[in-house]
Amino acid sequence: MEHAVTEQALVFATAALTAVYVLSADGDELRLAETAGGPRALYGLPTSYPLTGRSPVADAFRTGRPQWSTSEKLAAYGENAPRALPADMSLGALPLGADGRRLGCLVVVYPGDGFDAEQRNFLELYADQIAAQLKAGTPAHAAGGGAADRGGPLSVLRSALDHLHVGSFTLVLNTGRIDADAQLLELVDITPDAFDGRVETLLAHTVPEDLPALMSIVEPGQLTLGGRDLEFRIRRPTGELRWLRLCCRIQGDAVGTPERLLGLVADASYLRPTADEVSRVQRLSAALANAMTVRDVSLVVTAALHEPLGADRVALAELEGDRLVVTALDPPERAAWPGMWRSEWRSEWPDVPLRALPTLEAALHEGRISLLRSGGGLEPGLADMGAGGLAVLPLPAQGRVVGVCLVGWEKPHAFCPEERSLLTATAGLVGQALMRAHAYDAEHELATMLQRSLLPRRLPELPGGVAVARYLPAMSGLEVGGDWYDVIPLPNGHVALVIGDVQGHSAGAATIMGQIRTAIRAYAVEGHPPDVVVCHANRLLVGMETELFATCTYVELDMEEGDAWFVRAGHLPPLLRHPDGSTEEVEVEGGPPLGVLADAEYAMTAVGLAPGTVLTLLTDGLVESASLPLDDGLLRVRGALSDADPSDAGRLADLLLGDLSRRDDDVALLLLRYDGMKVRPTRAGWAVWRLPDAVMHARRFTGRTLRSWAVSKEADRVLLVVSELVTNALVHTQGPVRLDLTLAGDRLRVAVSDSSPRAPAKPVLVDWESTGGRGLLLVEAMSTTWGSVPVSGGKQVWSEVVVAHRPDGTDGANGTGGTDGAG
Repeated sequence: MEHAVTEQALVFATAALTAVYVLSADGDELRLAETAGGPRALYGLPTSYPLTGRSPVADAFRTGRPQWSTSEKLAAYGENAPRALPADMSLGALPLGADGRRLGCLVVVYPGDGFDAEQRNFLELYADQIAAQLKAGTPAHAAGGGAADRGGPLSVLRSALDHLHVGSFTLVLNTGRIDADAQLLELVDITPDAFDGRVETLLAHTVPEDLPALMSIVEPGQLTLGGRDLEFRIRRPTGELRWLRLCCRIQGDAVGTPERLLGLVADASYLRPTADEVSRVQRLSAALANAMTVRDVSLVVTAALHEPLGADRVALAELEGDRLVVTALDPPERAAWPGMWRSEWRSEWPDVPLRALPTLEAALHEGRISLLRSGGGLEPGLADMGAGGLAVLPLPAQGRVVGVCLVGWEKPHAFCPEERSLLTATAGLVGQALMRAHAYDAEHELATMLQRSLLPRRLPELPGGVAVARYLPAMSGLEVGGDWYDVIPLPNGHVALVIGDVQGHSAGAATIMGQIRTAIRAYAVEGHPPDVVVCHANRLLVGMETELFATCTYVELDMEEGDAWFVRAGHLPPLLRHPDGSTEEVEVEGGPPLGVLADAEYAMTAVGLAPGTVLTLLTDGLVESASLPLDDGLLRVRGALSDADPSDAGRLADLLLGDLSRRDDDVALLLLRYDGMKVRPTRAGWAVWRLPDAVMHARRFTGRTLRSWAVSKEADRVLLVVSELVTNALVHTQGPVRLDLTLAGDRLRVAVSDSSPRAPAKPVLVDWESTGGRGLLLVEAMSTTWGSVPVSGGKQVWSEVVVAHRPDGTDGANGTGGTDGAG
């Protein structure tokens, strides 16, 4: 009975034939040592395979990797393929090796189109056990002769099954008698003395829920020749459940009537993860769930595999076309990696072409995990990664391979079943996490680009102060929010600062934010006072018919005098840090958020700032969260303001942000350190009356002013600009006209304001016969820069000229060179 059962030794893998080939004494060929199953001649297996030839068996031996061949793949080998293998059969060749030595190959013939994952897994474990028996010097594998020729016991195959805890039995269908070996009885926890040869004795240990499936195998009317396999559970005397797997074949008599059932029962715990293995996978899954970016995923994977598996190297790479883009290496030091990897080190990590790693390229093409032992004949780029063993884990996601994880060991490493299960589970989890992280990174990039386009790219340089801003997006959801800030230079040394927050985190909130920011900037530039600017923005948002609302704080600051006017619409109060280090919340009478009431009124609060004062505007994401009450958050910011050195405004802003690595809301922060102007601008103004000689009076006023400011060298240029701008205002507009002169440093600004909102336009073409249209061309030629801005229902056309002057009344020229402005 023992010999008969051994002949069906690989029923568990539903194999038709199994053979062991070992290396000959001269090392030139692989010779047949043992077979089990059907007649060898039926499947065309030769007695030897030359190593110099090309065949699945020789390829498996040379590469150290299993070769799984369907009938189509076998046809590609031509005459080196098994000559009599039927078209519907598959062949597996598994290398046998131990401690870096190549001992032979296990060949399995399977009736079907390819081997599934469970069959491959079992056969690889089976090959490991056969290799261990060969290394131990089992007599049956003496080179030059095989069990098939000698008729001796199949000790290598049988002994390997014993080590895998595989038991066998034969059931006579007519009598119900069953012959079971000691391994089977051990698996079901029955002592040999207690077994009476009855099926019922074995079934008594089976979990009741699994009995119907077992009984269906031998139900009358269901008996058909061929194989069946299933998994079932037994309950051990200790109460513990054990998973077993049954594989059986029904054999018939001479006329084909079912006569007996041959079966194997194996411990299937290697197919079922252990509690420790489940906890590892659960921890990995939980960690990957919190990994947002590709870099986060990479760090989680290296931490999950390096220490628990005792690996020496772990690499994670994404697949982009025909290249591997490495995202993580552990250890990160360049010297720890093979020379080929170091040569491809472009920036932070190497960028490796797949064509340089054919073994890896083949594994990715197959999309199946490969566990490569030492001495497998790998190319240097992989062999140097794991001299003792290398795990190649293709990372599948959405039906394709998105990357690969490589785990290498320096010392010889045996891959136990638990590791195989862990690595398989890891590959699936990491592949999905990488796809999710890629989507997140793309979304993050889109959100960042959108946010960057809606917020100021840079803040303007201010006379008498320094403004800095910080923005951090939320860490959950769409990372584009409604927080915004702006710094708006205004005429006459004024500047407007605004910070706000539109409700929600969405593209809609970002859209509203962009519209409100643009509207507030337009209203401010037009010259409206702060309360009017906020009222206009409120009516605009109400008119948009959106369900979203916005809060904001608007400040207009006179940089010369330090006077500030605050308006608050449902937003947090501004904070001030005084020069002595004390802080306070500015008591600003607030109004409702924008977009709530169309007729809402917003009061202004005036506050004087001393030089050295730091004005802080912020949004609630900085001072409030699920674990931080608003009042506590404001106190924290005030404490940081008081303790910090305001001389470096950028560093001060970073200190106020603190540790915000995890945040549920976006954060905006706007700081202005008011220093006061060291050199204040000098101003003079003139109301231009609509009289025939109005331009003459404007020139006279300008000439007197320039002489008093000790500006003579550029006086003619300035007078020409004044003449043209005043003339254009009088000729093309109605209502009052005003001329303003401002001297700030070496810049003289001429500004002419009128009540027409229509901006001046340069003529496209001026010919010799034209009587007008040259004024703006002259202004452009005489000015360093010029332009037009809307102000209070009208406009202001301005020109700046670089001048040289001395406060003592001379400019270094001969004489004063003054002009009386009489025209």
